[in-house]
Amino acid sequence: MSYEADLEAAAREELERACTLGWTQLSALTPWGDTYEGFTPEGRAVTFERGYLWAREPGGDIHVEISVYEPHDYEEGVTVGHTLAKETAAGTGA
Repeated sequence: MSYEADLEAAAREELERACTLGWTQLSALTPWGDTYEGFTPEGRAVTFERGYLWAREPGGDIHVEISVYEPHDYEEGVTVGHTLAKETAAGTGA
């Protein structure tokens, strides 16, 4: 697996986990973020940055963003994101 693919795989895996709470639970945390150390699928020691931000206005859609990078090389990291729509939450009870 290439360096970038390894970082992206780690970011997408964390994004999937970060979105499991759903809009209703995340809305109580938004805006919020944290940074922590972890490992990629290939075993690289990396930094994860996770953020929950209002996509437009407070109380609306929530944008979840994950950045993964080696601590000494922020510029070579990857960032992935997903927006949880408020309308989806209202219709599913999420």
